[in-house]
Amino acid sequence: MQPDLIIIPTYNERENIRQIIPEIVLVRPAAKIWVVDDNSPDGTAQEVRKLSQEFPQVALILRQKKEGLGRAYTDALTRAKKEDFRAVLLMDADGSHDPKYVPMLLDKASEFGLVVGSRYVRGGDTPGWEKWRRMLSSGGNIYARVLTGLPVHDITAGFYVIRKDILDRLDLETISAAGYAFQIQLKYRAIAFAGASAAEIPIVFRERREGESKLSRHIVMEGILAPLWISFDRIRRTLSL
Repeated sequence: MQPDLIIIPTYNERENIRQIIPEIVLVRPAAKIWVVDDNSPDGTAQEVRKLSQEFPQVALILRQKKEGLGRAYTDALTRAKKEDFRAVLLMDADGSHDPKYVPMLLDKASEFGLVVGSRYVRGGDTPGWEKWRRMLSSGGNIYARVLTGLPVHDITAGFYVIRKDILDRLDLETISAAGYAFQIQLKYRAIAFAGASAAEIPIVFRERREGESKLSRHIVMEGILAPLWISFDRIRRTLSL
């Protein structure tokens, strides 16, 4: 049976990665885990090396410098395309994505090419968020959904599975976003270009355990512009038919 792969990008997540790896192994011991570290100055890579001695399914992909979430994922997914996996799950290291959902997301990939851990379907939640933050996030997802036409409520979600046969059909180098807009672009290409069917599983999204958010003004602007470019692409492709 083909194994599943879990990809976790990190930058200064030493304390968080120390906690989350054993939690993932507990619920999905057969899955391979790749931690993609952007040469974190806090020693995240060294911590992953220690964990790999205890958990042989864990491997480190060490990048030379910080180039953004999108580039980290592109590097790892490009490597994954060359391997024999059944499905690939993407998730954060900071604890906001609870490992208890990992089996449900991966198991659902037997039916769907794209499975999203969603904050914005019935049963999903973002406890502890201020009202303005919840409105900004949900409003941003409505904005992105309208422009992209994707049948997904949580388009910006970073906790999701792509089945390997779908991944193999994607040209990852055409995904230009460096930040969280990468999540939007990858989902769009999986559905529009690779023909993935999509499903959402409700999740409770928690605040990060340790450290600070990597969100920046550039990442926010990229997230605003990405749905616009996708909308233009949809129009162009429709007119060319």
